[in-house]
Parts: sequence; C-alpha cells; structure tokens
Amino acid sequence: MCPAKRRETALTVRHSLGIDRVSERRVCTVLCEPRTSHRYAPLRRADEGPLVSLVVFLACQYGGYGYRIVTAMIRNIGWRVNHKRVERIWRQSGLKVPKKQKKRRRLWLNDGSCIRLRPEHPDHVWSFDFVTWHTSNGRSFKIFAIMDEYTRECLAILVARKIKADDVLCVLEELFVVRGTPIHVRSDNGPEFTANEVLAWLPRVDVQPLFITPGSPWENGYIESFNCRLKLLLKGEIFDTILEAKVIIEQWRHHYNTIRPHSSLGYLPPAPETELPLIPAPLRYAGMRPV
Repeated sequence: MCPAKRRETALTVRHSLGIDRVSERRVCTVLCEPRTSHRYAPLRRADEGPLVSLVVFLACQYGGYGYRIVTAMIRNIGWRVNHKRVERIWRQSGLKVPKKQKKRRRLWLNDGSCIRLRPEHPDHVWSFDFVTWHTSNGRSFKIFAIMDEYTRECLAILVARKIKADDVLCVLEELFVVRGTPIHVRSDNGPEFTANEVLAWLPRVDVQPLFITPGSPWENGYIESFNCRLKLLLKGEIFDTILEAKVIIEQWRHHYNTIRPHSSLGYLPPAPETELPLIPAPLRYAGMRPV
C-alpha cells in the first residue's frame, strides 16, 4: 500500500473511532504507520493541475493509448515530464494502466535463423494487406493499407466496397510516381496480389515481390501490427456510408503518421510535423519548458 493510502486509512480509522477518544499515536502504532510519514504533507507542484488536465484530455481523446504513449506525446509537444509521474497521475485519475505484456519474437525461428528479409533503409521494403470491415447497415467494405517497414509510415489507405487487382495497381502506380519505387513489396498470397497483372507489372518497374508462407501472418508482422492499431479506430466508430469511412480513416492515417508516437522509433511519429497537435492552448503551454 502506498504512503498516501496508509495515511488515508489511518485518518479513516481515527475518525470512525472518534478523534477525542483515540490518539494519533495509538492509531499509528496499531497500523504500524510511522508518525513522520503520517504527518507528511505532500508538496503539490505548480504545474500539477495543467498536467493532470492534459493527461486526462489525451486519455479521453485517444482511448486506446496507455500512459507510455501519452507520456511520449506530452514530451513531443515540449513538456519535460517523467513517465513515472504520468503513471501516478494515470492511476490517481482512475484511468486504466495496461499491464506490461511479455515480448514475443516473431521475426526469427527458434534456431536463430531469419525467416524473412528485414528492411535496412527507407523505401527498401513496403508491405500491404487488406482489412475487412462493415458499415452500419451490415454491408462490408475493404481497406487496403500500404506502409514502409523501415519508417513505419502508412503511405496510403484505399477504402472501397470492392478492391480488385487493378485497384491495387492504381494505388501502387500513384505511390511510385510520387515517392519512387521500393526494392521489394511484401504481401500475403491473396488473389489481388498474385494476379497475373500484378506479377507481370512489378518486374517491369524493377520491384521484386515477396510473398509470405501461406497461413503465417507473423511473417508480415509490420503491417499486421499496423492493422491492430487501425482496428482500434474501426471498433470505436460507426460508419453510415462508405464516404464517411474514407474521410475518418484518412484523418486517422494522418494522425498515425504525424502525431502518434511509435515505440520502435524512440517514441517519435513516423513522419512528424513541425506544428503541435490539436491540444487546447491552456493545456498546451502550461508547464512547457525548453528542452
């Protein structure tokens, strides 16, 4: 039990028995509470109020983030704060603190041999995959996402009722014109990726396709991890039309690339912008210090 809880317990016991009847010394002796600790008055920092408001605001704005991601977002806007302080505020405010999960090794076999090509620089390996979701009327739609495995940046997201091989080629062609061609593109063995048009077009632009082993989605772990973050958005939204889904998902892609901290990038976003995220001005500047 933390010192604050012990002080609160001692005060509750003394008030329930009667302050005039039971002394502070007696209560502290019975509860094994040092009197110096019981009488300690914690000092409240001047920026405690704005920081608590900022933590609660970010937790409400991004419900799927834990205190580590929120700490990184606060640091990225210029506030010097320790992650343990944010965790304490997180607990005191009644917010959920996710338990630390054991890390799983998905990119290597038990014998230490590498099972797939690892990205070495930007535009080395791109990966893409499909996510199927539905609108409020029960009709399904598909989401085609492309990301750079090295920078973790989501390069494009296509949302449509049906996505065929020609649609995949159109999105890739537009990206190749804007960003240049990668060396490899990684995907599963879906019919949209193994179509003859796709397999014939990629070598003509000097791009080598990489296909994972059937039934082994962990070999495409970067895009699968991205899909998990995307599904947090999908589970929290109700899409009435496909146009609404396109707008909201594209806004989320911009947030994912420019604002959301990524743990593997040192808690920096994949493609950060120079301007601050959308945070109310009183919460944004109170307590900010030069780094």
